[in-house]
Amino acid sequence: MKSIRFTNWVRRFGTLLAGVALAITAFGFETPIAHPTPHTEQIANKMVALQNTNQRWIEINLSNQRLIAWEGGNQVYAVIVSTGKSATPTRTGVFNIQTKLRRDRMRGPGYDVSNVPYTMYYQGGYAIHGAYWHNNFGTRMSHGCVNVAVDHAEWLYNWASVGTPVVIHQ
Repeated sequence: MKSIRFTNWVRRFGTLLAGVALAITAFGFETPIAHPTPHTEQIANKMVALQNTNQRWIEINLSNQRLIAWEGGNQVYAVIVSTGKSATPTRTGVFNIQTKLRRDRMRGPGYDVSNVPYTMYYQGGYAIHGAYWHNNFGTRMSHGCVNVAVDHAEWLYNWASVGTPVVIHQ
């Protein structure tokens, strides 16, 4: 007997939900459209501008954990990377490679790693560099840097120069 009442209640509730959905559609209620922020517009504009040059530049897409090396609008190299964890995110924006070091020691809260290969700093302590201590590329696991497999980091290090633009976006 209880199962019959439960079934009737479920049917009535389902009908109510369908009616609410129909009313929302009929009155034209929509979900709000996400508008780009000035920061995301700046990043998008820079990418378009770089694609219309012959300049070398690096794109890092945090959403799909990919790094693409570009020459103007032509992709010349693409790799899977590991960027910052949610507690230590990789910053988005437009940067330039400031310093290149064949090997460096990186220290911070919770880590001290020596001989980090093919390090290219683009803002303060943030860098694109080789990571010999893990093989989980495609997974966010850094303290904010962009981890690249060592052989790919070597290629990027040899290809890019100080001043090469680095564009990081979601």
